[in-house]
Amino acid sequence: MRKDIRKPTNNAEEENKKLKQELEKVKKDGEDYKNKYLRALADYQNFEKRVQSEKDVLKQYASKNVLLKLLHLLDDLEKATLFVKDPGLKLIKNKFDQIVKEEGVEEIQVVGKKFDPHVAEALEVVEGKDDNVVIEVLRKGYILHGKPLRVAQVKVTKKSITN
Repeated sequence: MRKDIRKPTNNAEEENKKLKQELEKVKKDGEDYKNKYLRALADYQNFEKRVQSEKDVLKQYASKNVLLKLLHLLDDLEKATLFVKDPGLKLIKNKFDQIVKEEGVEEIQVVGKKFDPHVAEALEVVEGKDDNVVIEVLRKGYILHGKPLRVAQVKVTKKSITN
């Protein structure tokens, strides 16, 4: 028995053409879905990073109000150590300093430097050699993670004070 090899009929050619078109459409749709998936995945990963970053910032500054209240207590401890010479009080003050530093709080160093209104508040102006130099700290200022938590209150010099 011999098989007849026939030429494809028009119907078979048309069906083949339709199948090729469908295949191309499915491939194109697959690429579109893949691109949309990759874009959605990238958006989600960026969202996760942003949320984590916001959480980190929130953690850093969540304790800000509590730390501000504790700084007032630290001021009182420093005043007390000036008048009361008790080793236990000094030990408590030092432990308190350590705890505040562990939370990311640092003292602003302003004495002898040019007055900066972003980190200090001038409460008094006195005569001096130079203009706008901080000569005394009346209340310490502090920064939290590089940003001012509480500005220092200071005495500032002026070359000549006119009344």
